[in-house]
Amino acid sequence: METNISLENMKTRRSVRGFDPDKMPDEALVAQVVEAGTYAPTGRNRQSPVIVAVTNRQVRDRLSQLNAQVMGCDFDPFYGAPVVLIVLADRQVPTYLYDGSLVMGNLMNAAHAVGLGSCWIHRALEVFDSAEGKEMLRQWGIDGDYEGIGHCVLGYPLKPLQEPTPRKDDYVFYVK
Repeated sequence: METNISLENMKTRRSVRGFDPDKMPDEALVAQVVEAGTYAPTGRNRQSPVIVAVTNRQVRDRLSQLNAQVMGCDFDPFYGAPVVLIVLADRQVPTYLYDGSLVMGNLMNAAHAVGLGSCWIHRALEVFDSAEGKEMLRQWGIDGDYEGIGHCVLGYPLKPLQEPTPRKDDYVFYVK
């Protein structure tokens, strides 16, 4: 049986927790990843999420600090990644959380497909529910009742991707 490239990509993708902070991905690669995010399925095709692509170092560093504050730590929760793709979704849409999660999945799979590492970093909800987070959204021209779904950090991994851990025995139940 011939190997399907898309399926193989999903099987070999890993969360990266160590990026080269000085090696910025080409804009065209970031654009491809972002475009793939816009093709994620959404409830009734409402396309409730928005993606904010952050390549500005100062904004990226401030987002990292806010995220670390929520977590109660003093290290970089973005693992040195130079790019942060923020996924927000409109709380007024009943499927917003699922829609935003599917966008995150597409972003991570697309990143791997173009040779970048990625990781889903939580705490976007808390960051963008804060006064400073809401002010950032306002400055970026994002109006509405948006909830932070996740930060998809991107960059070049510092080390090779690990082999997958075995899948658990009771992962799938077939009902025939």
